[in-house]
Order: sequence, then C-alpha cells, then structure tokens
Amino acid sequence: MFVATHNGPQFVCGQAPPVDGPMGQRGTYAIQCALQALWLRRNLGARSLADFASEATFDVKPCLLHGLESAPPISVSLSREDGLLYYKQMQTIRRMELKADQLYKQKVIRGFCHLYDGQEACGVGIENAIKPTDHLITAYRVHGIAYLRGVALKSILSELTGRQGGCAKGKGGSMHMYFKNFYGGNGIVGAQVPLGAGVAFALKYQGLDSLCVAMYGDGAANQGQIFEAFNMASLWSLPCLFVCENNQFGMGTAVERASANVDYYQRGDYIPGIKVDGMDVLCVREATKFAADFIRSGKGPMLMELETYRYHGHSMSDPGVSYRTREEIKEVRTKSDPISLLRDRLVGSGLSSVEELKEIDVKVRGEIEEASQFATSDPEPPLSDLTSHIYKTSLNSCIRGITPWQQLATA
Repeated sequence: MFVATHNGPQFVCGQAPPVDGPMGQRGTYAIQCALQALWLRRNLGARSLADFASEATFDVKPCLLHGLESAPPISVSLSREDGLLYYKQMQTIRRMELKADQLYKQKVIRGFCHLYDGQEACGVGIENAIKPTDHLITAYRVHGIAYLRGVALKSILSELTGRQGGCAKGKGGSMHMYFKNFYGGNGIVGAQVPLGAGVAFALKYQGLDSLCVAMYGDGAANQGQIFEAFNMASLWSLPCLFVCENNQFGMGTAVERASANVDYYQRGDYIPGIKVDGMDVLCVREATKFAADFIRSGKGPMLMELETYRYHGHSMSDPGVSYRTREEIKEVRTKSDPISLLRDRLVGSGLSSVEELKEIDVKVRGEIEEASQFATSDPEPPLSDLTSHIYKTSLNSCIRGITPWQQLATA
C-alpha cells in the first residue's frame, strides 16, 4: 500500500490525520493524497480514454405507479462523463458526512446534525435530472443537497462548525443552508412542503418554465400541512414535484408503526405518483426526468416516493441501533449501497476502471480534508453579526435587544 510520510509519522492516504494534530501534518494531507493519485496512475496500469466505453445501457427496477398510464423507462443509458460525475458527487457527500461525524464526536460541531450517508443516490439523481433554474427546498438532512445545489464544501463544513465562512455566515448550522434557487434546510417537520408549493405558485404566477422540488421524509408524511399543500397544488396545477425520501424510519419509529398506509406515492390521492428505487442513482434520475417532463407539460404536480436507507441514526444524538440491528445496516451496505452499485456498473461495463475510481476517491478525500482544515481554522463570526442580515435593507440603525432599553446597532 502507498504510504506518505511527513516528519516521521506515516499516514495512509485516505485516512485523515487527527483534526487536533499539528498543522503541518494536517496541512500536508492534500499533498499526500495527490502523491498517491500520481502513484496509482504510474503503477496500476493507467489507461487512455480510448480504452474506455463512451456509453453503456443498464436495466433499472420498474417504478410502481399511481394514477399514471405511462412510466419511466427501465432501460437507461449512461455516458462515461455522467457516470464519473455521479460517482464523484456521491463519494463527496459520503466523505463529507463521515467528516461531519468525526468533527461532531470531537465536539467541533455542536447542536443538531443529521447525516445523509446511504441516501446519496436520491439527491444526486434528482439534481442531475432538473435544471439549475429549477428550485428546491428540503428538510434538515440537508448537507448533501446543499453541495449538489452549488454550495462549496468549505462553506458547508464551516457552517457546521459555526464559522463566518459558512454559507449562512455561521448562523444557520446543520439545518439551515441556502443558495440560489435553494431554500434550505428547514427545522420544522414538514414545514418546507407548503413553502415549496408557494415557490411553485410564484413560478407559475411569473410565467417561468421552472418547477420546484419539495422534499420531505417519511416521518413528515402524516403532517396535515402536507395534505393542504397537495390540495392547493392540485387545484391550481402548480409546477411542483413532491418527493418523499422514505428511509424506513421516522426518527426511531419504523414506517409500519407510524403510518396506516405506507405507500406514500399513493397518498397524494388525486395527484399522480411513482415509487422509485432510491438506492439506484440511474433509477432516480430517470424517474425525476419523467416527473419533470410531466410537470413542465402543464399537467400539474406529481408525487415521487424514493425508497432509501440511512446508515447513521436520525441525528448524531441517535446511535441508530436501538430500533434496528447492526446486521440489518450491514446487509443494506452489502447488497444495496448506492455507491457500490454505480461502481460495479462503471467497471463492469468498461466505462471506467478500478484504478480510475480509486484516483477519484483519493481526490475526494483530499478535497474534504482541505475543506475541514478551513472549517476548523476560519474565525467565528463577531458579536456584531448578531444583528446583521435581519432585513435585506435595514429599516433602522438600531433594533431592540432582550430589554426595551437595550438598543443594538444593526447593519
């Protein structure tokens, strides 16, 4: 195995130095990973582009339908370029969430923290089937979606560590991340769904050829406000794709114990629905394209259920093994892991090689470690930021503090 050394200690590339270690060790990690990538290219039989297939076709699991006469295709094409992109995106999310886990356990990240590992195919499949001009809103398991929408890795991790370089200036934390055409990150269970319907209403009102993806989990699926949003979206034929990420557990409660009807794709009633294999990025991509075409044609909203699984507990305060067994989690990792499935397809079809994918893995680890270093060294926001960004344009020079006579300057 390739081992990079620095001043005596040995680090196997792909295993980050401790966050509280010497800055020299941590700062050279990206260089070490670059050296490993170079070694892989030189010693593991690097191949030219001509050696790889440019495109391949795969069969995916058929979707279950509700109120529809046609379905997404079950035979889908994947280009080499797209395959490598999806692989890197999923690996980046996986590694970012594992880094967040590490920083949380080291008490560098505080408060709520909900991780997305295991569900990467959902976000990656959706993002690569819609347009940058489309809009998206989701719940609090948001880190991976924020990255896919365009938020830089260092801005995500800095937000998690409460630093001023975070995408919300360190004020939002794990659950509140925003970007252009991306509305978070919402901490109230199910509250983002009617907001998503409102965004879709605005898009229709303005005559824009865009749609809004409103994502929620199975734990929010029984919220009354969701059904109110369904009703209004159907009445007004709003361009909204409602997405239920069914990861089998609402906090620690299995779906069968929480819902009388666990066929979430049917629960829009008068809204057409599809149930999709959420562990297969190609299946999610094709289903989302199908739904987006339906919505853009003016036929109104659609409901899509993604059957998926989270590897971590509900949040970092939940060990995740009191209501399911370690054997269950291991079985899903072994048989249904979204990254492993795509890796096997890329290698088996000749779109890529094991060596090339290892290079991507090494590069991703280096990028995550670099972002982590920034997130742990960036300054915390000053106290004066407490009263900034309250209004887009400040109405007054001061606002009330915790008492009427305490006036705080605002920018």
